[in-house]
Amino acid sequence: MANTVLHKANTRGHANHGWLDSYHTFSFANYYNPERMHFGVLRVLNDDRVEAGMGFGTHPHDNMEIISIPLEGDIEHKDSMGNIAVIKKGDIQVMSAGTGIQHSEYNRNKDRLTKFLQIWVIPNKKNVTPRYDQITLDAKDRHNKLQQIVSPNADDAGVWIQQDAWFSMGTFDKSFSTTYEIKKKGNGVYAFVLKGDISIDGQSLNERDGLGIWDTDKINITANSPDAELLLMDVPMTA
Repeated sequence: MANTVLHKANTRGHANHGWLDSYHTFSFANYYNPERMHFGVLRVLNDDRVEAGMGFGTHPHDNMEIISIPLEGDIEHKDSMGNIAVIKKGDIQVMSAGTGIQHSEYNRNKDRLTKFLQIWVIPNKKNVTPRYDQITLDAKDRHNKLQQIVSPNADDAGVWIQQDAWFSMGTFDKSFSTTYEIKKKGNGVYAFVLKGDISIDGQSLNERDGLGIWDTDKINITANSPDAELLLMDVPMTA
């Protein structure tokens, strides 16, 4: 029998710094909840809104796989490896922080806010050489199907990370159903609803709800509203 953990949107940690309005699914910064430290190797799932012209100044990371998914607007990224890039909706960005990296992220638009997800995954190798990658995907390729956006393999679809984890995104018509098969034995899957209403294995979920499922080999997904959007994170349950 599968195990599940439900995180309703309104139970997340919340920090509003004015320029940054952030919701934390798992413990982060000043939000600490011993019941919500991680889901397997999924350590951080932050749902961020950054006001026009604002952003995160240069700060360090190490030994973490950091994935950014813009949902609206765009973000300018600069890092200590010399990368300068703009990521926008449709892009997926990854940083393998490894031995250490410093970076900044800014909303360079003067007239609108930016919304993006920042996700941290604990890597399966420590102290690797830091690495940056960014790709642009066609959102039409996730209409009524799950488009892979992250994998452990450089030659597979999406960006690759230093962990046996696979992320997928889908946008579904109302009443569309599909089945997702867990990629690796022992992995669990954390589902995060980006938009609309979705049922997973009979559990009703609304916008920004999260559901973790493990000890199963597949999950059943049904969209209960038009244009429902879903992010799936298939991750090892032990680091």
